Amino acid sequence: MGGCMSALPSHAARNLRRKGGRGLLTAPVPFEDLSIAGRAIKVLVDPNVGDNIRQKYNIGKELGRGEFGITYECTEIESGLSRYACKTISKSKLRTEVDLEDVKREVEIMRHLPRHANIVAFKEAFEDDEAVYLVMELCQGGELFDRIVARGHYSERAACHVVRTIVEVVKVCHEHGVIHRDLKPENFLYANKTESAALKAIDFGLSIFFEPGQRFSEIVGSPYYMAPEVLRRNYGPEVDVWSAGVILYILLCGVPPFWAETDEGIAQAIVNGKVDLERDPWPRISTQAKDLVSCMLEQNPYSRLTVDEVLEHPWIKNGDGNDDISLGKNVMTKIKQFSLMNKFKKKVLRVVADNLPEEQIEKIRRTFEMMDTDENGSLSFDELKEGLLKLGHPLPDSDIQMIFEAADVDGNGMLDCGEFLTLTLHIQKMEGDEHLLNAFKHFDKNSSGYIEFEELREELLSNELDTNSDQVVRDILFDADLDKDGRISYDEFKTMMCSGMDWKMSSRQYSKAMLNKLSLKLFKEKSIQVN
Repeated sequence: MGGCMSALPSHAARNLRRKGGRGLLTAPVPFEDLSIAGRAIKVLVDPNVGDNIRQKYNIGKELGRGEFGITYECTEIESGLSRYACKTISKSKLRTEVDLEDVKREVEIMRHLPRHANIVAFKEAFEDDEAVYLVMELCQGGELFDRIVARGHYSERAACHVVRTIVEVVKVCHEHGVIHRDLKPENFLYANKTESAALKAIDFGLSIFFEPGQRFSEIVGSPYYMAPEVLRRNYGPEVDVWSAGVILYILLCGVPPFWAETDEGIAQAIVNGKVDLERDPWPRISTQAKDLVSCMLEQNPYSRLTVDEVLEHPWIKNGDGNDDISLGKNVMTKIKQFSLMNKFKKKVLRVVADNLPEEQIEKIRRTFEMMDTDENGSLSFDELKEGLLKLGHPLPDSDIQMIFEAADVDGNGMLDCGEFLTLTLHIQKMEGDEHLLNAFKHFDKNSSGYIEFEELREELLSNELDTNSDQVVRDILFDADLDKDGRISYDEFKTMMCSGMDWKMSSRQYSKAMLNKLSLKLFKEKSIQVN
């Protein structure tokens, strides 16, 4: 998980939630009016009372950070070997009764769901004056999301295996009275880094218990994966099939089915429900796969395939017979689209890397020298592959090639130490504003407080990036220039570096404010007609 992206989910639209999915909208409770303003508040009904988590576990490195807390790796003290993930939810961040209910419900759901090969195993919960601690199985294979980004999309056979797994998780949830409500690639991790690793659902922070026939009205979830009936505020468990259908679409073609440049546009695309199965690579995708996508993305939830019907669909049932040939040229097309903004971002990272303190550079340089076995000052593809293996990061050749090409800024087929440093900096999380501010000043040649077209052109239209097109510079400036005043401010520059500029990045960044605005504005303008 790189950049400023979080491993924990965004608990969106909390101020719009209806208590239990029924009744009237629950207004936020002022922090000072809540008993949770005091440290003595108890969140869990039955935590491991008397057991201090630090008496049982050593808390290790940070794995991810979210709205309410941080996930750490932890090791069982008694054995010294058993490692887990500990999701730490800070009580100081729980400011409303709704927040408290969400945490309680998440723990209840994780305890309630059965052990399953594709659901992260819940071990135990702790609570003290500072936080609630959820100890879970540790998954170290990375996000499904990140594998999609790396590949562009999957072969039909691989996509089938992933979607079957996701729908089987949904089936378990529904059979145990739980709607997931936030199915998206980021909420699935691989158990380890091998290609055959089990895929596991890891987050139930927005899930809810339900009874047959019960309908809900609170807007939760992530916009790209949100079913139209959620925006209409009248939904049930069918929303999980829709979200799984969106994931299937992305697996097969590399982009989401409903995309627009504005929040309202995304919502309109969802409720309009037009699914494009014509553009590349869809002509090369099987009729059965396209049929399943269409049936899972059926606007009417009552006509949509059920979980059991998805699992019985011929494309799913005969998954091992599906095409296992890579979907081809479109993979590289999507990667090139994905990296459009990265031309500028790589340049920024190189500026940052070139100005790092020597002590920060030294460790990365030693790693580079360890990989550079022929000591010629550059890494070949094979040296990068062997070096990653030595560091405990075995990757398929296709993934290594994509990494190699992304890092090889000058396109000479080798990675020099500067390019390797830039790549490493990109993978690592940049802390604080100092490095970004210095990089911004590097591009802002006239110290106007803005990066303007000519300044950007001077930096990008160089031999290093080997491009001769002013249009590339205009496209980059347009994407980064959020207020469209024809220049890039520092805030816009920082947003670009932290969040990315395409759907894959922005899907991780949506806030509750966006979701509230998205729904309320559409209703105000009567853009969504309730059936």
